[in-house]
Amino acid sequence: MAMLLFIPLLLSFILLFSISTATFSPQPGICYGQLGDNLPPARQSVSHLTSLHAKRVKLYDANPAILHALQHTRLQVSVMVPNDLIMNISSNQTLADKWVSSNVAAFLPNTRIRYILVGNEIISSTTNATWRHVVPAMRRIKHALKSLGIRKVKVGTSSAMDVLQTSFPPSNAAFREDIAVPVMKPMLKFLNRTKSFFFLDVYPFFAWSSDPVNINLDYALFESNNITVTDPGSGLVYTNLFDQMVDAVYFAMEKLGFPGIRIFVAETGWPNGGDLDQIGANVYNAATYNRNFIKKVTRKPRVGTPARPGSLLPSFLFALFNENQKSGPGTERHFGLLHPNGSRVFDIDLSGKTPESDFQPLPAPENNEKFKGKIWCVAARRDNVTELAAALSYACSQGNGTCDPIQTRGKCFKPGSVFWHASYAFSAYWAQFKKIGATCYFNGLATQTAKDPSYGSCKFPSVTL
Repeated sequence: MAMLLFIPLLLSFILLFSISTATFSPQPGICYGQLGDNLPPARQSVSHLTSLHAKRVKLYDANPAILHALQHTRLQVSVMVPNDLIMNISSNQTLADKWVSSNVAAFLPNTRIRYILVGNEIISSTTNATWRHVVPAMRRIKHALKSLGIRKVKVGTSSAMDVLQTSFPPSNAAFREDIAVPVMKPMLKFLNRTKSFFFLDVYPFFAWSSDPVNINLDYALFESNNITVTDPGSGLVYTNLFDQMVDAVYFAMEKLGFPGIRIFVAETGWPNGGDLDQIGANVYNAATYNRNFIKKVTRKPRVGTPARPGSLLPSFLFALFNENQKSGPGTERHFGLLHPNGSRVFDIDLSGKTPESDFQPLPAPENNEKFKGKIWCVAARRDNVTELAAALSYACSQGNGTCDPIQTRGKCFKPGSVFWHASYAFSAYWAQFKKIGATCYFNGLATQTAKDPSYGSCKFPSVTL
């Protein structure tokens, strides 16, 4: 009976999506982050966007220099209300009006702003005190647009997969109990009423790397020729992890009574590098995933997903550049299609028209299996003693006896050597706190190494994988 009900539902979505997405280009856009101290200026970056054949660009703010540089291009633009403004805008229409006037209206029509995202992954990155303010802020931004006579701009917010309580099998997916009714339902009501999108960040890399034993890498990279997963609830057959993740959100929205809202992939991609303890982050996999994703979304006729066959998935690839000031694990700084100097990390064409035979060969992947052995976290460079000293002080203030060996007369004490003391402190801190989420980063001052930095009777703590 469930399958009999599902078939007409699918047919209705084929019609709905063929009508409502006819004007959208299937070519992906690119997320243009700015968390780097070595990135090119705005006009040069916009030139890179067009050379990659991007159709749209997503900003994580409303940077005026970039918006000016985007004037008179054919790129559709997504701007963002920062997370820290959401609470104030949610209760202040005047503030919402001023934000839209200064950051949107001031650049139209020469800059083709088409989307406003109110915050970035609010559920993942802010406290729950902010969550209930997201939809009121979206309403006020929409009202500001309407009062200024701006009709072509969609309002939404981006969400990560962690808004789901469960995602497998897709037909069993549901939003988390703490947000389903108070946050997601009013959000979906707004998106449905305004004919906007559910903006979703989809990263098969993170799902696969968290469970590489049970999830096949080829399945995550769109490379599986004979690997399928059948959803026992719907009977739908999946050939890749991306479709499985996207359909889980479709089913979750349907459970709240909103089956017709379209998904816009606000971010997807694969890291081209990372730390020693991060499996599968390499150029080969990044190129494979991104090229295959482009093939999927630009294919004619459209393929959609098993739950939404034939539907178009507007999308942004993450990201334009490798950004060296992003915090967290090494993968966070290695999602770029380009190096900061503008050279390509690997050959890619967002139009999907360049045959892969025209691309340069890719380096063989070397970390598709988990690293086995010891890893140390050491200072990456000696040139900033002041910052190293501050990071050293922080590491030593954490835990119990973290830095005893580098105190005077300790086995690892080196008079006047901030660099070596920091290296010891970083390793000791990371070894102690990695299990609860600590990273080997320290604002870019630290790096992982498989080479033991111990000397003489001084033994550096390590993490064993």
